Amino acid sequence: MEKQLHDNICEEHLFSSIFNKHSKDLHNYLYYKFGELLNPKDKVQEAFIKLWENCSKISPDKAKSFLFTTGNNLMLNEVAHQKVVLKHQQTKPKSYTNENPEFLMQENQYMEKLQRALSNLTEAQRVAFLMNRVEGKRFKEIAEILDISTKAVEKRIYGALEKLRQEIKEL
Repeated sequence: MEKQLHDNICEEHLFSSIFNKHSKDLHNYLYYKFGELLNPKDKVQEAFIKLWENCSKISPDKAKSFLFTTGNNLMLNEVAHQKVVLKHQQTKPKSYTNENPEFLMQENQYMEKLQRALSNLTEAQRVAFLMNRVEGKRFKEIAEILDISTKAVEKRIYGALEKLRQEIKEL
């Protein structure tokens, strides 16, 4: 029985010699088993990266086994991923809605009313209102941006809401 000189493969020259010895064989094994479609070259590189990350735990006589097992598992994971991708590509998005034409027409009319009502606001009210409701900014943030007091922001937004309520009864 040979006496082992190294208990791990973290030394660069030892790791390099393992790479040179096993990388071609690992690539060929993965290529023959899974084909070129799943990119065996990348999986060989990933297997060696995992070997390097675990170099302190793996002895030189276990390195080949670790590489082939890791490479095989990486390819199996890729196969499983490709199956999921294929399954999702085959599902068709829903091309219909449960809304009836009358509802869709009312929705369009409401959006037109809302746009008209927004355009009738003063610029100061519209800016403050949209910053609050569309962008989700707080009154204090709006006040800092516009360089006005928080009370002024409140007054503008509440004024905008009042005008919108008057113009659009459905709010």
